[in-house]
Formats: sequence, structure tokens, C-alpha cells
Amino acid sequence: MEKNYVVGVDVGGQTTKIGVVNTKGEILAQTVIRSDNSKEFAPYADELAAAIKQVITTADVEGQVRGVGVGAPNGNYYKGTIEFAPNLAWAKGVVPFAEELHKRLGDIPVTLTNDANAAAMGEMAYGVARGMKNFIMITLGTGVGSGIIINGEMVYGHDGFAGELGHTCAVRGGRRCGCGREGCLEAYCSAIGAAKTAVEWLEMTDEPSLLRGMDHITSKDIYDAAKQGDALAIRVFEYTGRLLGRSLSDFVAFSAPEAIVLFGGLARSREFLEKPINDGLNDNVLNLWRNKVKILFSALKESDAAILGASALAW
Repeated sequence: MEKNYVVGVDVGGQTTKIGVVNTKGEILAQTVIRSDNSKEFAPYADELAAAIKQVITTADVEGQVRGVGVGAPNGNYYKGTIEFAPNLAWAKGVVPFAEELHKRLGDIPVTLTNDANAAAMGEMAYGVARGMKNFIMITLGTGVGSGIIINGEMVYGHDGFAGELGHTCAVRGGRRCGCGREGCLEAYCSAIGAAKTAVEWLEMTDEPSLLRGMDHITSKDIYDAAKQGDALAIRVFEYTGRLLGRSLSDFVAFSAPEAIVLFGGLARSREFLEKPINDGLNDNVLNLWRNKVKILFSALKESDAAILGASALAW
């Protein structure tokens, strides 16, 4: 029997998205499970394997799946491991992810890469980066991930971990990141980072805001407030955008990309982020690249780019 289907898996800090993909890049069936229900890997792996088997059944392609491709935080393409992922409670050490998932799936091979790398592959094949050979993918979700494409090839480095741009230092001596270091870009420009900025600013002032009094502020709350003209919420986006743009200027210096593609939950706040990001980039980049590097926002559904990119690993 021909194996004309693959499964793409996107492991996020809160949810894991799973989809069956055909040779045309169409997602035939998909489902979602929680990534944060367990602090141990084994129960999560059991649930993931069951969900993969179920989505294969739903797509009616049993026995026709060539492989499973997985995009995950701190995923090591060379070893098939997830290593010290700060946003995954069950991955505080080295987890033999691909090996253990393969055991649970029987004869279906499993290939793993970094989640942002998977999103970049999906964007290059199906999205706004189609046809580009030099671009950087930045994922703005629970964390800040990145995938770097140079001369049409993914950059992995000698150990499989190249391109952890979310853990470059954006603010010297700044707030502590989930990785344990201080001032990381992720601590400020992720969805969680933007929410922390809002909370800090609310504590520093008595300024009226629609966000004041909320028990748990999210990036969506900030967006909703900004849409209603809330001055503090708008400034949170301006600060976050300019800080991200300034960091992007450093990233441009080492790879001279044609574009930087933004993807993920926080990127949906484009109307408030686009100008400050461009200003932060062009105010800080060398004249060589000023106003030359495009800032693009993914047009793919948030789940699709990562699923499609991860699935490409399995062909």
C-alpha cells in the first residue's frame, strides 16, 4: 500500500496541534490536546500517541502514513530530543521524544525539529515566504522562537540548536526569563512578556485603564483594550514592538534576510505592532539594510504553518 500521507505535530507551551497532511499540503483532519496537563513526559506521550492514532483514523488513512514530523520547543533535529524547554513542565531535562513516541506508534517513524523551524518550513512552502531563500521566522506565542533560512536551507548549527533568538539579551539586567537568564527577548516580546509589561505598568501608576482590576491579564486582553482606545494598552504594544524591532536589527546584521516573518498569537495584534516594529528595526539597523528588510505577518492559520512545516520532515 502506498504511503501518501504524513502527520504534522506542533508542540506548544499550552497546546499540541496534530494534523494529517497529504502530498498536496492539504490538512485532512486535525485535533488538539493539552501540552500542560502533566509534569511528567510519559502521560503526555501516551495521550499524544493516542491522539495521533485517532486523527489517522478520522482521516481514514490507516496503514498509509509515511511518518510523523514534530515541531517542539528546544527540539533537536539531530538527536530527536527535547532539551531543557522552559515552557514545558515535562521537559526540564533531556527527553528522548522521537524515540519514545515511535515506540508508542509502532512502525511509524518520528522526526523532530524546533517548533519555530517547523513554522519556517511551512511558511517557505505554503505562506508569505514562498520562493524566498533568505528569511527569518519569528514566532510570538507563549515564548519567542525563531527559524533561520539561509540560501534556502534551515540553519541548525553543529548541535541542532542554532537560532535561539528568543534567548538573546534584549534588556541588560532585565526581568528573569523562564530559561533562568535575565533580559531575554522572550521575557518581553512573547504574549506572556507583553502581559507582564502591562501588569508592571499598572502597578507603577494610577492611570485609568480597562486592564485595571483584571485577575489574569493576557495579550488578548491588551489587544481588546487597545481596540477600545486604552492608552496604556496601546503603549504596551508600542514598547513591545520597538523592543522587538531593535532586536531584529541585530538579527539582520548576521544573516541579511530578505524578510522577517512574524507568526503566532501576539502577531495577530498587527495593527498595533507593525509600525513600532518597523521603527525599532530601521532606527537601529545599519544603513546597509535600512528600509530594505520586509516585516511580513504570516497569512497562514496559526495551527497550519507549524503542522505543515512539521509534516514536511516526514516525507
